[in-house]
Amino acid sequence: MTPLRQRMLEDMAIRNLAENTQSSYIQQIISYAKYFHRAPEDLGPEEIRAYQLHLTQTRRLSASSVSVATGALRFLYKVTLKRAWAIDEIPMPKRPFRLPVILSPEEVMHFLASIDNLKHRAILMTAYAGGLRVSEATHLKATDIDSQRMMLRVDQGKGRKDRFVMLSPRLLEELRAYWKVVHPRLWLFPGDRPDQPITRNAVELACRKAQRASGISKPITPHSLRHAFATHLLESGADLRTIQFLLGHRSLATTSRYLKVATTTVCATTSPFDLLPQVVPPTPTSTPPLHF
Repeated sequence: MTPLRQRMLEDMAIRNLAENTQSSYIQQIISYAKYFHRAPEDLGPEEIRAYQLHLTQTRRLSASSVSVATGALRFLYKVTLKRAWAIDEIPMPKRPFRLPVILSPEEVMHFLASIDNLKHRAILMTAYAGGLRVSEATHLKATDIDSQRMMLRVDQGKGRKDRFVMLSPRLLEELRAYWKVVHPRLWLFPGDRPDQPITRNAVELACRKAQRASGISKPITPHSLRHAFATHLLESGADLRTIQFLLGHRSLATTSRYLKVATTTVCATTSPFDLLPQVVPPTPTSTPPLHF
């Protein structure tokens, strides 16, 4: 390991960045250095600009993917190498805003019913019932189920924050049935090795298989269930602050995007046109004939 990589890892650890973020940033910097066949400390604004053009124009990566690479470069040059020009010379691409595709309650029910594997069905049910991120669902422990208070504890979710979400009585029944068959010990949803949780990739593969089996044409990922959870809560009358807390969003602005996809809420709003008095068009008058 080079001294620069070690230093960057230490800087990220000091700032308590998530392990996934640390791993992603290191991989981005490795790819950046390999592209130029030079050490990152010997490169500057011109090389960074050329690399960003390579990512966008040659590799045609999405704005989200380029943003990850840009975040890694900003951290390296601003924090680890302490270059004064870092923020000004490393522009962050603007991400296009796209509304998520939302499953209806009936589609969620049909999708879950299409999962033939007990563990996969249980974890995807849990992801929907609690509005969990896939990484949060995979890292649930058996001790995170609080059936007395009807809560699920989410330990160190995104941003290294703990939170509680509701434990649906119906989900509790499903988890108890799952428990009787699987008997999980440490991890609620163990992987191939009992001492390790199920992997994110395994859940995503299970999701794709179930989507094909369900015949639903909409794209479905584990995160689609989180989107559906938030939208269905909003449509049933829950307030944004409550949904923000349940989702673990830092900003209410992030949660408010669901207002744009909660169709029953949007469509139930009265148009100001409907509040106008009845518009009565003028009575047409006959035009006298012209005589020449």
